[in-house]
Amino acid sequence: MQVTGKVVVVTGGANGIGKALCEAIHKAGAAKVVVADMDAANARAVAAMVDGAAFKCDVAQEKDISHVIEETERQFGPIDLFCSNAGIGGGFDPMSVNAGGASDEPWQRSWAIHVMAHVYAARHLIPRMKARGGGYFLNTISAAGLLSQVGSPAYSTTKHAAVGFAENLAISHKADNIKVSILCPQGVDTNMLRSIPKGPQSGDGDLTPEQVAKDVLAGLEQETFLILPHPQVLGYMRKKTENYDRWLGGMAKIQAKMREEFGK
Repeated sequence: MQVTGKVVVVTGGANGIGKALCEAIHKAGAAKVVVADMDAANARAVAAMVDGAAFKCDVAQEKDISHVIEETERQFGPIDLFCSNAGIGGGFDPMSVNAGGASDEPWQRSWAIHVMAHVYAARHLIPRMKARGGGYFLNTISAAGLLSQVGSPAYSTTKHAAVGFAENLAISHKADNIKVSILCPQGVDTNMLRSIPKGPQSGDGDLTPEQVAKDVLAGLEQETFLILPHPQVLGYMRKKTENYDRWLGGMAKIQAKMREEFGK
């Protein structure tokens, strides 16, 4: 897919990877970039930079996503590419003594943002895309959805679920000419990464959001399902599936090392 001349929506577009995506997509010649974010002020600032439009949007709320889709198509025409990018880094606790946690709140919030936001986007866009012969979803997930996330069961679990939904989205609607890509980086130098304890996600170096956006454009052009800004993740996936027990043992050692460091 070439984004030139396309109408594109980016959720979580006010900061980090989302902001970089908006800038890169605009520079690539998109007809209109719509910036959707809870941070309305920064969303407007980014929209001004890319000659786009901004909507305040909490992706955990179906009505907000529906509103963004409805208003974008009413004002600017059919959405060609929907970048379901918003995410949170909550629930990280390397010293947690119970993977089940102590309350439902971090699980429910992570589930709403990391899974249901993708579901809502598909729910409201699929009928429109089918009627006009196709479309494209880019779902920002994480390498944690392919591997795991030491220190946050809620993050890891919901990111795995997001991968599962994206796979099904691609399978279910291939015949409708609806394409899907998932973006699965490790460490990216964003406010979210800085807000959580330093962990193995940064072991291979933190990329800039701008580099990630560049990789996204290349992945969209090739229409590849899996976009890996950190290519070594593919090797980690192979090691995981080649010997699951050995991989789990290695991850447990990483967890133990993290706990030792944070316990000092």
